[in-house]
Amino acid sequence: MTSIADYFVITAGANHRQVRAISEHIEDCLKGTAHNQKPIRREGMEDARWVLLDYGDLLVHVLLEEERAHYNLERLWADAPLVSWEPDIDRTST
Repeated sequence: MTSIADYFVITAGANHRQVRAISEHIEDCLKGTAHNQKPIRREGMEDARWVLLDYGDLLVHVLLEEERAHYNLERLWADAPLVSWEPDIDRTST
């Protein structure tokens, strides 16, 4: 649907600390994969209102809940197919 990326992940945190923690956890998880993925670019970590992690074919948006509601990125991509995802590792026991 776009030449920008193959996949968008859009998620939110209730406060700045959660947005930063979610973003850092995503980075840690992708660094720990067999592909050792690091973001090409990372924006917004300083104020943690809207963090963008650019992995080339994957863009991850981590927003404050009020920012997510305001910008409503899902509306912009309403025609895009949703992809179901389940983690490979059960992290609930850690």
